[in-house]
Amino acid sequence: MLIFTHLFLVLSACLSPTSAIPTSPKSHPPAAGVVNRTTCNGKQYTYQRLAGYGSIPANARDSYGDTLGGFGSAIAIDHKSWRKLKNGTYTGKLYAIPDRGWNTQGTLNYQNRIHTFAISFTPAPDATATSPSPPNLQLNYKSTLLLTDPLGNPTTGLDADLTGGLTISNFPILPSATYTGNGFGQAGSGGRRISIDAEGLVLNNDGSYWISDEYGPYIYRFSASGKLLTAIAPPPAYIPRRNNTISFTADSPPVYEPDRAVIPSDPESGRSNNQGLEGLTASPDGKTLYAFTQSALINDGGPDNPFRRQARLLEYDVSRPSNPTLSHEYVVTLPLWADPTEDEDEQTKVAAQSEIHYLGGGQFFILARDSGAGGGQDSSTSIYRHIDVFDISSATNIKSADNDAIDGSIASDEGVLEPGVEAATYCSFLDFNVNSELARLGLRNGGEQGAGLLNEKWESIAVVPADGKKGKDGVFFVLSLSDNDFITQDGYLNNGQYRYTDESGFDLDNQALVFQVQLPPGKNRS
Repeated sequence: MLIFTHLFLVLSACLSPTSAIPTSPKSHPPAAGVVNRTTCNGKQYTYQRLAGYGSIPANARDSYGDTLGGFGSAIAIDHKSWRKLKNGTYTGKLYAIPDRGWNTQGTLNYQNRIHTFAISFTPAPDATATSPSPPNLQLNYKSTLLLTDPLGNPTTGLDADLTGGLTISNFPILPSATYTGNGFGQAGSGGRRISIDAEGLVLNNDGSYWISDEYGPYIYRFSASGKLLTAIAPPPAYIPRRNNTISFTADSPPVYEPDRAVIPSDPESGRSNNQGLEGLTASPDGKTLYAFTQSALINDGGPDNPFRRQARLLEYDVSRPSNPTLSHEYVVTLPLWADPTEDEDEQTKVAAQSEIHYLGGGQFFILARDSGAGGGQDSSTSIYRHIDVFDISSATNIKSADNDAIDGSIASDEGVLEPGVEAATYCSFLDFNVNSELARLGLRNGGEQGAGLLNEKWESIAVVPADGKKGKDGVFFVLSLSDNDFITQDGYLNNGQYRYTDESGFDLDNQALVFQVQLPPGKNRS
């Protein structure tokens, strides 16, 4: 059994980017005791209740003395560890990755890593808005694994160089950052390291890890000890280019070099800045890997709203992990939402995706959300924060030499799909922002900044059976963790030697939610 991750205004996938935003016809009125039901290509999904909540303080530190930070970028639960105890409490082992370190004011020479936690969850089905449950999900930090290149050198979260990259035998050209001093604006000998903005995580039976990245955007396989084994470069259409050359930078200059200019700021083709392979998941046997762009490539309507809807999904055969091959490629039309803080002609925006989870039979969970609303933001009220479902059963396989070439396109500059290209079926499902459910755990969407307000960024999905075994009854828990962007007034990096305070003035705890759902018969349980 493979062990892997992936932890209103809705529209169907067939709408044009400038269409109005209707209520999804696939979402059914809830029955008693049910928050929402959705049918997607004949398969019924039920959101039963918000079942759990937990958090870790914003200033918590790992075994290297560094702030634990935004480890909700991707999570995975070791299903062999998942247990339901006789007293009704669940326990298990959770893996989590922060992305590129504290970066709200610029990037730093943060070594990428994987954290492990022991989790304990005791459902509180009788909780109500008038008598809410205290936090019932505990995440106890255990250890950290640091990631290195094939030669054992540390990786980095620093923004990649404007041009070029590292060349290592048997690897594609690798995004890399050349830095001065120690890469934290302090004294040092300088150097060059592989740049990774980690966003997706898959655990393999042999103890190795697949991790997807935004800079490349690449997919990396690391050994159980954290050493880079394999790097998958996507087709040329995905690789960012400026001035007719590969350019991996995301225009995210270091904290100590804020005025560094990237011209042009956005790539002229390939992935948009900070919109790389945000989602990663795998088939139960571990032989098929799926990686998903956060929104449309520049070539397909990116990077601007409302045209950046046509996100690409890559399917790789990884039955031979050292020699992965691209087998299929699809497009998923992302949902739109209306931003009430903007002028009327600029309100329509794309809900970019933050994670996926393979369910079997061509269906996936997708975490699609708005941005700029929640804890620490100017607006506290999120409009679109969902775990939805999409189905690729009838979608066009867009893999071709033309579509995947440099500047290869499957959509117009306005995000309209080319004739003959059919996107995946998209179905609205689970809304994070239902305040009647959040109140049962003492939480809320909207209102004053402070305790109980949901964070802005929810970026992970993990699914575990409620029976503690194989989930034959179809009832599962879906876990999602937030990425707090390392926002704290008591932050540490570089083995605890670099002290920082985020200029926002906030301390954002790392938050975690647990949803109880009923999945269709036969859907992936692992």
